[in-house]
Amino acid sequence: MRDIRNYDVFRLADRLALMVYRITVSFPSEEKYGLVSQMRRAALSIPINLAEGAARSGARDFAHFVDMALGSCEEVRCEAHVASELGYMRTADCRQLDSSYEDVSKMLNKLRCKIRNSDPRSGGERRKAEGERRSTASKEEASNGP
Repeated sequence: MRDIRNYDVFRLADRLALMVYRITVSFPSEEKYGLVSQMRRAALSIPINLAEGAARSGARDFAHFVDMALGSCEEVRCEAHVASELGYMRTADCRQLDSSYEDVSKMLNKLRCKIRNSDPRSGGERRKAEGERRSTASKEEASNGP
């Protein structure tokens, strides 16, 4: 079983979830079951999905949970923008969250690619081999000339 705590993306997503909780404390009380609840749920969903995916035995399952974490990451970014536009959070906090969640998104995309390329059932090894064959064929054509 993978120890998700060793993944940089998990540690960053976990810290950001705590940050979202702290920022949303000051939101208006009428948003308690609206934007506050949605932002917190989405922010917490990222490290939770990573943890659940890492506990699964197959790479395909892990990649699926990374995909779900990616969706939640983009959801938090959108919700932070709305909260900022409504004046519920400082622009600086919104920018910091947006930049940090963009980093998380990039890290999740890299992790997803790594997982899929390591799983022979996902076709990752096959795609890599096909790419190498195409590259070799292109080099041969180029060296043979017209």
